[in-house]
Order: sequence, then structure tokens, then C-alpha cells
Amino acid sequence: MNKKHFYLVIFFIAVFLISFYFEKRLSNYLKEKKFNYQNIFIFPTKIFKKNLNSPTSIFQDKNFYEVIKVIDGDTIDVSIDGKIQRVRVIGINTPEVVDPRKQVECFGKEASEKARQLLEGKKIRLEKDETQGNTDKYGRLLRYIFLEDNTDFGLTMIKEGYAYEYTYHIPYKYQQQYKQDQIEAQKNKKGLWADGVCN
Repeated sequence: MNKKHFYLVIFFIAVFLISFYFEKRLSNYLKEKKFNYQNIFIFPTKIFKKNLNSPTSIFQDKNFYEVIKVIDGDTIDVSIDGKIQRVRVIGINTPEVVDPRKQVECFGKEASEKARQLLEGKKIRLEKDETQGNTDKYGRLLRYIFLEDNTDFGLTMIKEGYAYEYTYHIPYKYQQQYKQDQIEAQKNKKGLWADGVCN
């Protein structure tokens, strides 16, 4: 490596480190102000992180985890590194069946049964969404769920009329697709959208 190339490498390393430093400072400040900076500012370090999470990235987490128990249509227990973790699916909400404070809601049993058909005894891949945080207020992991054939569980539940699209404060990664497929399910009167099912 000649001197010119050496200085060029040093320059890019310095730019990356400076960008990382200011990104952290700015993100901490804006988080204190409850402002989602990620949709407006793009840093080299953020681009690098996004590339790591892209479907084509060789660094993508391809681990599969065993489903231990289906709690209801949008919540499951998964074995992760020998520990049972409860997972709440991002982007969907299904009628209530297990909350002792509420009555069993229309199509709740059907939604839970559909989730069992799709997930019980299966291995799944979990995908995190940086916009939604790691856990919810109940300590459940917030994740998208993908089957071994790469089927998006949440999207399938919406498409077939077993779940509602659900946005919790901040738009999530697959929101547009989920919303569009709910409209299609409503048009086609699938599941809970069928005539006379949930009057």
C-alpha cells in the first residue's frame, strides 16, 4: 500500500468514527425529546446498519427458534438459547381470548386456532424492527415471525382475515403492505370480515 492509499484509508476511517460519534450524540438528544430522527437523518453508520439487516445481507440473522406454545393469535412462547421468551408479533392484533379482564372476543378462538395450525411444533425466524423497540410494556419481545419457507406469519393472519393490522404509535417496517392486505381481506370478506360474523 503506497502513502496515498494509506492516507485515503485513514480519511475514511476518521469520517466513519466522527459520523458515529455525532449520530450517537444527536440520537440521544432526540430520543430525550421523543423525536424519531431515523426517518429524517441518514448517517454512514446507519446505512451500514441497514445493510446488515437487509434480506440479501450475508450478516442477516438466519437462526430458527422452536415455538413452545401459542398463547393466542398474536403472542407466542419461543425457546431462544435455552430460555423461554414471550414474543408479541409486530403489526397485527387478534381478537382477545386470554385476557382475564376481557370477554372472549368475536373470532378470537378461530384466530388462536389458526395461529396454532401455522406455528405449533414449528421452527421460526424472528425479525426485529428498530422503530418498535426491543420489548413492549409487558416485557414481551417485539418481532416479526417468519416460517422456514419464509412465509410472513403476521401478513398471513391479515390476508386470511384472522387479524387486524395494528400500528402502535410509530409506523413499522411492513405497515404499508399489512394495511393493503387488510383492505383486500375486507373486500373479499375473509375470516372476521365475512358477512354476519362479528356484528
